[in-house]
Formats: sequence, structure tokens, C-alpha cells
Amino acid sequence: MITTIVSFIIVFGILVFVHEFGHFIVAKKCGIMVREFSIGMGPKLFYYRRNHTTYTIRILPLGGYVRLAGSVDDEADEIQPGTPVKLQINDNDLVTKIDLSNKNQMLKGIPFQVSDADLVNGLWIEGFENGNENEKKRFSVDHDALIIKKDGIGVQIAPADVQFQNAPVYKQIMVNAAGIINNVILAIVAFTILAFMQGGVSNNSNQIDIPNNQPSVAKDAGIKSGDRIIAIDGHKTNTFQDIGKQIEKKPDQKIKIKVLHDKKDKNVTLKTASQQVQKKKVGIIGIKATTNDSFGAKITSGFTKTWSTTVQLAGALWSMVSGHFSLNNLGGPVAIYASTSQATSYGITGVVALLAWLSINLAVVNLIPIPALDGGKIFLNVIQAIRGKPISEKTETVITLIGFGFLVILMILVTWNDIMRYFVH
Repeated sequence: MITTIVSFIIVFGILVFVHEFGHFIVAKKCGIMVREFSIGMGPKLFYYRRNHTTYTIRILPLGGYVRLAGSVDDEADEIQPGTPVKLQINDNDLVTKIDLSNKNQMLKGIPFQVSDADLVNGLWIEGFENGNENEKKRFSVDHDALIIKKDGIGVQIAPADVQFQNAPVYKQIMVNAAGIINNVILAIVAFTILAFMQGGVSNNSNQIDIPNNQPSVAKDAGIKSGDRIIAIDGHKTNTFQDIGKQIEKKPDQKIKIKVLHDKKDKNVTLKTASQQVQKKKVGIIGIKATTNDSFGAKITSGFTKTWSTTVQLAGALWSMVSGHFSLNNLGGPVAIYASTSQATSYGITGVVALLAWLSINLAVVNLIPIPALDGGKIFLNVIQAIRGKPISEKTETVITLIGFGFLVILMILVTWNDIMRYFVH
């Protein structure tokens, strides 16, 4: 139980961190201000500020986000007229801090009542010093000035040149795609590590191996390592996956196997054994796939396994859209927890395999062109590039809300599936 919970938190934390770090590092490289890099959701447990970014750990280890200056979910640096503040001025007569907290954080600050301010384009603040309404003053604001919020936390202002919405479209696409790319890289690395941990890469051919020191009805029937199983009960088997499908659906049953041994065909009849897999009895005969233990095979397996898993998941999504895939097969956090529980039973290799598989899931799902997802944001970027100008803020907000509504409905559906699958049935 404890092992599963810890594994779940670690796997989810790695997935979220790697995904959000992609957005974070590319935004930084593109000169876009990152206001906050948060792991988790809900109330803050811990935070610190460095290089204009607040790094936050939040109480719920499910999710995370990167808040970019000038993005849809960013709060504008607005100071309402009449707001009493304290200003800190440097030797060049530039405002470096604007204190809204009223907590005496700036004992040497100039008391100031704001009448107007432009902290995006003009970089100035205007008002009355020491409450003297007879003489209005205007100060220029430093490009990297801080606003001390009412909670005492300092937030750097975001001039137009560091805002996401003002970045070239290609940079916006790079930032939006970075999380997806990072998840693909994580999957490649995880699958490669898995290949080294397992000592090689399984060959998906019909050539089989007999495990040592394990019961094997295949061995007892005269089948040897290196033989090829070319048919089972008249069904051709070109791959090890084909062999597995034919055997698994016939537990404790007699089957006829056609074997290629020393370039000669021979027929073998045997009775399968059985084992429980996810509360279902499946047939086994005590064989395994042959493996390629070369260094090159282990390295390339990360790429080939990532590609095949991506194609498989994309096919499942297309089946869902075309109506050939039941929504009842979708799962949410409880399903992921159950998968984690099963993976931990196989040890560290199971957890690494789960990490790789979930990372590809996250990448593929985020490619869906729903505005609340990365794929939807990229889709809007492409429309902007074609039109030569961004869509209106009002239209983008409406589209984003529709996409968010769709995600909420989808989350309700998968949560309902989880409840019915794991707590009712």
C-alpha cells in the first residue's frame, strides 16, 4: 500500500515536472517571463523566488503549471488609481519597487498615492508624493521593477517585450510544444533504461526461447529454444504477439502447435497450463520471446518502443472519435493508481515501464486540438500565423472556456468510470 502510494506520487511528479519544465526552459530561452513554476495544485506548501520566477510546491501532487507573463491566465500588473503605495527609487531616479503591502517592508520608501500608471509599455507611475495633491509627479519605472503584493510576495512587472502574447508566433508554438516534446524524450529514456534493466530487447518474432528453471509444458512436449512456432490450431503465428494471443485464450486446453525445428516442420499436441492475470485465467505453455542483448538494440529500443506505443495510442484516440472505442475504457487517477499498484508488483522495472507508458499518454492526449490543452494552443497559434494576426481576446476566451468545459465533462466521465470499475463492480 505504502509502496504503491509513494510510487504513484513519484511517477506523477516526474511526469508533471518533465512536462512543465519543457514549457519553462523554452520560455526562458525565448525571453518570455515565467512568473511561476508550480508542481502540484491547491495551497502552497513551499516557495522561493529566483531570477524573476517563483518556484512553488503545492499540497496536491496531481498536476502543475507554468504561468507565463501575458498569457491568458496571467494577472495584469495593474495598480488602481487612489492606491497608497511606497516607492523605492535608485540612483538613476528609476522606481525599482512598488510596495502595496502596507507592511512596512520598505521603511525608506517614498509614500505615494497613485493616480495613473503604465507598467507595460511606457513604464511610468504618476501620482502624489506624501499625500500632497497640489503637485503631481511622474516617475520612470525600471524594466525589472518589483511589485510587493498585499501578501508580501514580490512579483516582477512584465513589460511588453517579455510577455508571451507579444512573442513571435514561432516562439509561442515552441513554448506550447515543449511539454509534449519533453514527455516524448522522457518515454525514450525510460524505455531505453528498461531495455538495459531487462538485459535486452524482446524480438517480436515467432522464434521462441524456453526459460531456465521454470515449469514449461512446451519443453515437456519436446519444443526447444530457437524453434519457431508457425501455427497454433491452424492459425498462422508470424510474431510472438500472435503466439501469445492464441495461447492466452485457451487455458487448460489441448492445442495443436506447428513447429519449425532445424528447417523441418513438426506437429506437437499439448495441454496448456494457466495463471491468473488481472482476475482472468489465461493460458501459458512456458515460453518467452527471444531477446537481442546488443548495445545498439538496447539504445534503439527506446525510439522504436516509443513510436509503436504512440501509434497504438493515437489509434485508440481515433477509434474513440470514430465511435469504435467505448468511453467506458477510459480511466482517471484511480485507474492510474491501480496501474501503479500492478506495476510495483513487478518491482522497479514495472514502475519504469509505467512511467514510459504514461509519458506517451500525456504527450498524445496533449496533442488533441482542444484549446485548454497544448495541442489546442498550437492550433490557435497556427490560425494566428495564417491570418497574420491573433484572434481577439474575447474569442480566444470563449474558445478556451468551451475546451475547458469539454475537459471537465471528460474528467467527470473518467471519474465515474473509476468509481464504477473499482468501487461498485
